[in-house]
Amino acid sequence: MTKVKRSPDMKRKSEPMRSMLPAMLLVGAFALPAWAASIMISAYSIDEVAGGALPEVSEVTAIEAIIVFRSSQPLACSVVFGESPDFGRIAVDDDMNGGAHSDHHPVLSGLTPDTEYFYRVQGTGHDGKLYVGDVRSFRTLQQAAAQPNLADLSEGARIRSVSSNFGGAANDGAWGANAAIDGNRATAWSSNGDGDGAFIEIELSKTARIGEVAIWSRSMADGTSRIASFTLTDDADHKHGPFVLPDTKEAHRFPLLTETRTLRLDVVESTGGNTGLVEFSVFPR
Repeated sequence: MTKVKRSPDMKRKSEPMRSMLPAMLLVGAFALPAWAASIMISAYSIDEVAGGALPEVSEVTAIEAIIVFRSSQPLACSVVFGESPDFGRIAVDDDMNGGAHSDHHPVLSGLTPDTEYFYRVQGTGHDGKLYVGDVRSFRTLQQAAAQPNLADLSEGARIRSVSSNFGGAANDGAWGANAAIDGNRATAWSSNGDGDGAFIEIELSKTARIGEVAIWSRSMADGTSRIASFTLTDDADHKHGPFVLPDTKEAHRFPLLTETRTLRLDVVESTGGNTGLVEFSVFPR
């Protein structure tokens, strides 16, 4: 877990903070119009709904970071961030159900390598209360030579077959299978309620000697859609696994020694519902 710093000009407050709204105040994914500029609201410390576990920065790379936070009550949550405490950008949860929920993992993308970023987590409950966190900071990693992901669309990989896409979408549509091999942690493939019957098959640009795969399961706020275990089948119809995924917080790597052009992932066990993947990566030996 990356170490973060709290900005010295922002202290925790146990009492609600009275503040005058600016002309446009972002609350979750919503903005209030200019006529609301004179309204007085109470902003509470996000500590009150953090359940003792404050928002943390996870999975920091040279260009991305994920804020992980579980609130004790459902919130419409967002993260404002930027290269100064003035922020300038906003990230929200990409949750299929939308609205307020408790498991938050917004992705801060498009970051610059080796750069300090400031961020603040904030959210609104069903009762209209606004919860605001401290201003904290983290630093992105230096740009390093990346190991080629043979399953990435940019490497010429494609989806050969898939059990289904949520809402009947095309592979390149929202929640479509391409989202599992696009190298973007802010997108995900979701099946259309396939549960344990979900599968996705990728085709590489050419036959390759594989050494390792990385699999990242998606999940819903209610705990459904999580893949617990899966198998992989290669060109020779050799089935590898099952492999166990301990959680959905990050991509998990598994050794896989085979030579193939295609790999099919079949769900063995899941929590049901719209099972799918954030990322399906394949690395050479």
